[in-house]
Amino acid sequence: MNIVARRKSTARAIVLDRSLESLPVFRLSDSADDSAISFAPESGGRWRVLPAPGDRLPGTFDQDVYVEILHRYNDAGFPADGVISFTLHAFLRSIGRRVDGRTYEQLRSALTRLERTTLESGGVYTVAAEGKRLDGQFTILSSVTIARRRVAERDQFTLFPVLAASEPGDARVTLNPLIRSNIAAGHVASLSTLHYQSLTNPVARRLYRLLEVARQEDTVTWRIPLDRLAEQLPLTQRYPSHLQRVLQPAHEMLVASGLLRDAAFRQISRAWFVDYVLASRAG
Repeated sequence: MNIVARRKSTARAIVLDRSLESLPVFRLSDSADDSAISFAPESGGRWRVLPAPGDRLPGTFDQDVYVEILHRYNDAGFPADGVISFTLHAFLRSIGRRVDGRTYEQLRSALTRLERTTLESGGVYTVAAEGKRLDGQFTILSSVTIARRRVAERDQFTLFPVLAASEPGDARVTLNPLIRSNIAAGHVASLSTLHYQSLTNPVARRLYRLLEVARQEDTVTWRIPLDRLAEQLPLTQRYPSHLQRVLQPAHEMLVASGLLRDAAFRQISRAWFVDYVLASRAG
């Protein structure tokens, strides 16, 4: 791929399932917290994210892995079978992570978590093609296979000490049919790869994803109760002052990047709200 083609690929929008984007999935810290995420939208129903036995909930690294998988699904032309193949080395380079034994293991764990973490919808997740809301469970990835490199190929890696701690491999993952169906039906939100990667704050990255849902629904100004926003992102902090300290750097980053025109905390009576003014769509 030449430089011009690579730049075009990098700048291409990442098309995401709008229904999933509006719901909390990833903890915005990589803690060992293995408790379920619960969310009850104002429209009714219940959403839960349930970790696999012995594992934690998806976190900030997993969020980046999820977005890159969708990026590759887009670039592959939205394959009907939902299968995306890649090397672990190339994937880590794509998301700007150092390539070594530790990050290889992080990536393997993240892919497994996206396959084993249960997303449970009680009349919340929209199945656009059927015009209804799902009562049931699913996972982001239907299957994950990671194959070690052939022995003849692995022999080469002894020349590179940085790879000695853990062998690289080839991954083959399958995106869940529900997510693929919503994308095919046009029930989507989209991100700019360049803008997403420029946001170094995980909370800013999650807010960007959520704000693009609002933009897709023709929202220019958006007011949301602070506690409701905390549940939807989700954030573990609960006191308004703590939430504001977590959100403020993300707001500043989104305004500086041109994705927001303004973000402000407002107290009305005894309740706190966040007011967002979306910028014109980024190129």
